[in-house]
Amino acid sequence: MGDSGDSVYVDMESTSLAGKEHLVKTGHGFISVFVFGDLDKPALVTYPDLALNYISCFQGLFTCPEAFSLLLHNFCIYHICPPGHQLGATVIGTDERTISVDDLADQIAEILDYFGLGSVMCMGVTAGAYILSLFAIKYTQRVMGLILVSPLCRAPSWSEWLCNKVMSNLLYICGMCGLVKELLLMRYFGKEVRGNADVPESDMVQSCRRVSAFFSYSRFSYIPGQEKSSIHLTSIKSTLILQLLGERQSPNVLRFLEAINGRPDITQGLKKLKFRSLIFVGENSPFHSEALHMTSKLDQRFSALVEVRASGSMVTEEQPDAMSIPLEYFLMGYGFYRPSQFSVSPRSPLSPTSISPELFSPESMGVKLKPIKTRIPEEV
Repeated sequence: MGDSGDSVYVDMESTSLAGKEHLVKTGHGFISVFVFGDLDKPALVTYPDLALNYISCFQGLFTCPEAFSLLLHNFCIYHICPPGHQLGATVIGTDERTISVDDLADQIAEILDYFGLGSVMCMGVTAGAYILSLFAIKYTQRVMGLILVSPLCRAPSWSEWLCNKVMSNLLYICGMCGLVKELLLMRYFGKEVRGNADVPESDMVQSCRRVSAFFSYSRFSYIPGQEKSSIHLTSIKSTLILQLLGERQSPNVLRFLEAINGRPDITQGLKKLKFRSLIFVGENSPFHSEALHMTSKLDQRFSALVEVRASGSMVTEEQPDAMSIPLEYFLMGYGFYRPSQFSVSPRSPLSPTSISPELFSPESMGVKLKPIKTRIPEEV
């Protein structure tokens, strides 16, 4: 690992990145868990959004040099896939009973038992954030903290319920068709990057091929100021995710979708959580109000909200750099730190007014933080 000038270079091949997939038998079927990093380190458990797995939901964050150095230096990562969402998954048998969100939360406890884990840090996106929040409510002693991206905590609104029912019917009748994929992209990304007229499809496809290595754990070099525009890059990511969605088994996605669409309101349970929570939400996320509601119900001494400009729900892919600095300050409260030999050049596209400094109080975060400022100029 080294640095030169304003560049940041991460030699991932020289880091201990031995990853292994485990199929863990639970009371509700087998679950794929990809374990990544040093098993002797504290555990960070991730859970993706609907129809995604760790590759399509967290690769942007884990290939961001700043976040990579911070997370892999401090944690062993346990990427949990929703049932049947892993690469190469077969169709879950029709004889398997319908699964509920409570079953999914209980599966996490069984997975922790399988690996002999006690208290873990949790990171989830939207549906995955709901599952981990429910797990935290049911198994409070097994959670040291929550990092949630565009989380859900209430029962579906009428508009979300109707959209989910449309997707359910389409998945049952047509499978993972084009309309389902478009509805999912609307769920994940801001409207600025969906079907952008400035990025022709042929160019997006060619660029997607060129940057495919960007989404795998391999040698990665980042030089500030020489990356593509965030909208262009996210369009490439949305193209890749469209390809990955085509590989999902529609009955498996339908099973997870029906569980999420039948979720109960867990607002009251949030009030008993006394560990630290960090919530990210994109300003263009369809679940923006959900994140604000959830933040208001958590103990303000232990929680912080980061609103990310020009992003939809999946901040981990659209604006992963925006997560780096808040994550670092958040984890400092637990005694975690970024390795000193890692040089950073933060490019966080955060709105200066989107982070309330009092949320980063010594009581909640363990350190006194200065307001995070952005290098991106305000629009005229």
